[in-house]
Amino acid sequence: MEMIIISLALGYFLGAIPFGFLIAKAHGICIFQVGSGNPGATNILRILGKKAGYSVFLLDAFKGCVAVYFGTLFNEPYLTLLGALLGHSFSCFTHFKGGKGVATLIGGLVFLIPIPLILGLIVWLSVFKLTHCVSLASIVFVITLPCFNLLCNEASEQQKHTLPLMMFAGIVVWLHRANLKRLWSSKEHRF
Repeated sequence: MEMIIISLALGYFLGAIPFGFLIAKAHGICIFQVGSGNPGATNILRILGKKAGYSVFLLDAFKGCVAVYFGTLFNEPYLTLLGALLGHSFSCFTHFKGGKGVATLIGGLVFLIPIPLILGLIVWLSVFKLTHCVSLASIVFVITLPCFNLLCNEASEQQKHTLPLMMFAGIVVWLHRANLKRLWSSKEHRF
């Protein structure tokens, strides 16, 4: 039980580092008051351009990488990644506001399920190219990850990864609930 709490807490505080908020603040902008009001890479890209947007994506992904690295030391990589995802989305440093967690999730899954992740990213890119809609691409991406895990991994690996991937998909889809409403009413932002 102690290792579970430590793993979640470590992941949370890593994930809670608000890179998007800090980069926007360095440009004199409160990211929660412009664009979609989200401190994730997509909103930063829209507001501050490619350099800032890509930097935020890489830094948020790095949080996931580091969380999984430490989680592996404790034999709890998925718990630290869960903590990082929750920290990113509900950061204690920004009054529990945050991003949708997709970049952080990608960063962590690089080490855990690289082949299913690559296939999921191909799906993300395909959906984005067809629709120019980041939120829809992200939702389809997380939903397909458990399926690609079942296709690519042996039975023992499937069992280890499927439940956490389904949980992550549920969290990310829930975090996109406002986007889903806008998609349903054809009012979602597009690139």
